[in-house]
Amino acid sequence: MNTLISRRALGALLVSTGMALSLPAFAQNEIKIGYNADQSASGAAELGLSGLYGFQAAIEDLNAQGGVLGRKVVGVVRDDAGAPPKSIQNMNELIDNEKVAAVVGPTNSGNALAWLHIPQQKKVPVVSHVATATDITARYAKEPQNYIFRVSMVDREQLALLAAYAVKASKTKNVAIIADTTGYGQAATKDLQEILALHGIKPVGIEKFGPKDTDMTSQLAKLKAAGADMIITGSLADATAQVLKSMEKMDYYPGLLSTWGSINTPLINIAGPKLAEKTIFAASTTEDASDRAAALHKRLMAKHPNMPAFVSAAQGYDAVMLIAAAIKQAGGTEGPKVQQALENLGAVQGIIKKYEKPFSKEQHEALGVADFHLAQWKDGRVVKLDDVVVKGLTTADLKR
Repeated sequence: MNTLISRRALGALLVSTGMALSLPAFAQNEIKIGYNADQSASGAAELGLSGLYGFQAAIEDLNAQGGVLGRKVVGVVRDDAGAPPKSIQNMNELIDNEKVAAVVGPTNSGNALAWLHIPQQKKVPVVSHVATATDITARYAKEPQNYIFRVSMVDREQLALLAAYAVKASKTKNVAIIADTTGYGQAATKDLQEILALHGIKPVGIEKFGPKDTDMTSQLAKLKAAGADMIITGSLADATAQVLKSMEKMDYYPGLLSTWGSINTPLINIAGPKLAEKTIFAASTTEDASDRAAALHKRLMAKHPNMPAFVSAAQGYDAVMLIAAAIKQAGGTEGPKVQQALENLGAVQGIIKKYEKPFSKEQHEALGVADFHLAQWKDGRVVKLDDVVVKGLTTADLKR
């Protein structure tokens, strides 16, 4: 007869004797945080993958410090492959089956907008760490409790920084816009026109191109004829790379400003490392922005030498730290209490900055235009831009 007690028999014995120290009970003592983001499929997948690395690093640090409320923190990761149906499925699984306390994600704004109602209805806080669409945090702003928060760039805010730089850097005040015909590009065009109007400037030209176009020389020729010496793009990295290649064909190099999509490697893969250096873009941080950023970058690169986008790693890290601080302040993982704690957090040290009451009932954006940097590619790395124009920017210039 086998004298070893099976795990099932041991579990039954513990239950029958009132000893609730079984392995399942220990598992229930974990705090789970979900991660739902594209890490493999769309053009923004590298942001989701880098964000995952930061997410995992934050959980490692929390557990090294004893966890949260004395409980181990566990990350539950799902890849939505850039597809809204898959992203919706992931959210339901994370909330209903995995019983996560909160979710970090997604990569793509369209996916977030497809499932926002799920965590809102089920009262599970979400912190978006990549997706930038304004409506993500605004959709439920008038509800008694809004469960959607963000630690990422926001489209209108980053465009405000680009416009401020363009106005300061332009010698002629001839600022132009070129954008793709997607919803993203046309929303950026609308925002830029409104923001530039706040500076008293009307664009000398507004040009469009298809998201798959590879030759923008005709559009750029019109902007050159209009005297544009600063151009702001509304497009993702691959399209911005084609704008740069078209500029090269014409030997026409006005200042080119682009959104944070240019931090993705398609820019240098398509345009080439040297040509990619001719655009300046928005970022919430860079690997050389602070000692904390440099330390996390070094740590992640040692583990993931091909990590493509440090900025989203930093945002993923900070999202976890804000969630952990809220759970600690709430004294547990009950959704409504964690949501209330997020809106009333005190100081939380992150990678991007030290957050001082980052959220409120009215404000669910942890980062704003004053937090953002301008950056550029240099020798295959993203570095912070700190030129004369940047140094001359003031809070009053950041009109939005």
